[in-house]
Amino acid sequence: MAAKIISVINQKGGTGKTTTTINLGCALATLGKKVLLVDLDPQANLSYSLGLTEPAGTLADVFTENKTFHEIKSERSGVSVLPGSNELVDIEISLVNQPERETFLKTILKEAKGYDYILIDCPPSLSLLTVNALAASDEVVIPLQMEVLTLQGLGQILNTISDVQKAFNPKLKVKGIVVVMFDKRRKLSQEIEEYLHENISEKVFENRIRLNVKLAEAPSFGQSILEYDRSSNGAKDYLALAAEFLASK
Repeated sequence: MAAKIISVINQKGGTGKTTTTINLGCALATLGKKVLLVDLDPQANLSYSLGLTEPAGTLADVFTENKTFHEIKSERSGVSVLPGSNELVDIEISLVNQPERETFLKTILKEAKGYDYILIDCPPSLSLLTVNALAASDEVVIPLQMEVLTLQGLGQILNTISDVQKAFNPKLKVKGIVVVMFDKRRKLSQEIEEYLHENISEKVFENRIRLNVKLAEAPSFGQSILEYDRSSNGAKDYLALAAEFLASK
């Protein structure tokens, strides 16, 4: 059975996108799933957060055919990882004039065998790399902070997903919106979450990711939250989210 490919996307930086890719992926692995994480962000925050500061190769090398999928693949925190690098900026520029420029990543991921889930950490922009991720994916997960401006950004994300559905990938769908950095003490957080439930047709996961300092600390140690502090609210929240993720259609 082919892996389910999930793009984790938000065009705004600092929204918990990388944190969600890592910790949802590691939580799925903890629940017995075989998981591959793909660092498609030129900032390579996912790779750094898992201690891959000097990998044998990166996704940019596979795009340029200097290395193979299997040569760059690393194992960290119970999951496989395809590391990223800032060279992906150059890759994006070079893709512009290539035929079938939107489906390079889809071709690369055909080498990924034996996985249940492939999670792609997308760049914080609606770029050609992001379009590559969406063209390769079955589903999309959208981490969302409870801030007023994020609602405007959500509309842009959903429009991009719709455009990709029409042009390249009619099977693509939104798996769900993940509420991140949730602070129940803030009235605004509750108001925006209520707005989402009342006005957005896409699924909003019931399990929120609470604001948690341990989540911010874990990358400094090159660990997922499940390794860094299994007893933390961050670990509990991502395990609960993973269980809900597996149960939802």
